[in-house]
Amino acid sequence: MLNAIIIEDEKPAMEALIQDLGIIDPGINIKARLSTVKESIGFFSNEKKDSIADIIFSDVQLSDGLSFDIFSTIPVNIPVIFITGYDEFMMQAFETNGIDYLLKPVDREQLDKALAKFHNLQKHFAHTTANDINRLNGYLVQHGKKRVLVKKGNEYIPLRVEDIAFFFTENKIVFAVDQFGKKFQADKNLGDFEVEMDPATFFRANRQYLVNINFIKGFMSYEKVKIILDLAIAAPAHHIIISQETAPQFRKWINEL
Repeated sequence: MLNAIIIEDEKPAMEALIQDLGIIDPGINIKARLSTVKESIGFFSNEKKDSIADIIFSDVQLSDGLSFDIFSTIPVNIPVIFITGYDEFMMQAFETNGIDYLLKPVDREQLDKALAKFHNLQKHFAHTTANDINRLNGYLVQHGKKRVLVKKGNEYIPLRVEDIAFFFTENKIVFAVDQFGKKFQADKNLGDFEVEMDPATFFRANRQYLVNINFIKGFMSYEKVKIILDLAIAAPAHHIIISQETAPQFRKWINEL
């Protein structure tokens, strides 16, 4: 039986979440329904925090503050699936025991995938201690990122990671190129994105490019010892070349996928 806590200040949203959870997992047990930061801090202060539940579903923006304030006030080593109408809190969520970040309105398929991720992680960390939560959070920060905030003109856009063909740097500015070949300005350096992206999906081709495996149509030898990539999108201005030193690592990476 999966014991869950729900933190949500909108009653219809809470009831819809409980209904969907019941359909996905009829054996789920809702241990507590909380609606504010203050109520949640009081609840966790009076409970054995690490054994009261297996998972927490929490809205980010509550009527009296952000739910992150709960977990910064009371150490709670329980995985959290955060739910919100805004994308701006994603990285903070993954730094606060978050194992997934769902945008409202949440559909049942999203919720089912989030629970599947929880069960997979639960199996993976079955023999670890509570102190190993930092390892779990580190894994999630690196592999759980689903969107990147990019800029187009004066507008910020949440771009799905799966739609990014590659990142590249030009004149010390980093850009993301999507599946249509459109270019967007990013606000981090290429090294930061290399750490945040899933290493099974993104490869640091050289100092200028970080490329998505799903947009590599093929590759060929270049100048005998180097490799040039054939991309699955129209990006004629970009010739992604892998150096002689990195070529063996690239071949190993692409063969292991």
